[in-house]
Amino acid sequence: MGTATGAEPGYIADRLALRDLVETYAQGADRRRPEQVASLFLPEGRLVVERDPGAEPIVRTGPAQIAKAMTGLDRYIATMHVVANQLVAIDGDRAEAETYCTAHHIYDDESGVRRDRVMAVRYEDVYVRTPDGWRIETRRLNCDWVEDRPLTIAS
Repeated sequence: MGTATGAEPGYIADRLALRDLVETYAQGADRRRPEQVASLFLPEGRLVVERDPGAEPIVRTGPAQIAKAMTGLDRYIATMHVVANQLVAIDGDRAEAETYCTAHHIYDDESGVRRDRVMAVRYEDVYVRTPDGWRIETRRLNCDWVEDRPLTIAS
């Protein structure tokens, strides 16, 4: 895929729209709005969750399956997906991106200790421009590492 250089008309607007798309996904995940997340995908959009190396990925296709997958976050007391670097290649009405995210997952362990499961996430996305704006065709979630630690809340 060719990479737009920024000189093309609409490039900055497209970059901002794609950034808004991934931030809206994070907000929907953290606010427990599965329908919001599902609405960001094409009707045939796919969410692919890579698990352990060598394991088959979990694939969810279409709004209903994607919304149901997002309810898996309900087991946590709270989450916070902090979106960081985003490298984008735009080619007309299609784009590809790799977006980094630090995802905090707050829960109480079996002994009642509050913990934070921190995941280093990389999303590999394919986007398509539609009459309603950019939508996700495929989102591949890769977890590069996980850190699990007691959560201390400063007073």
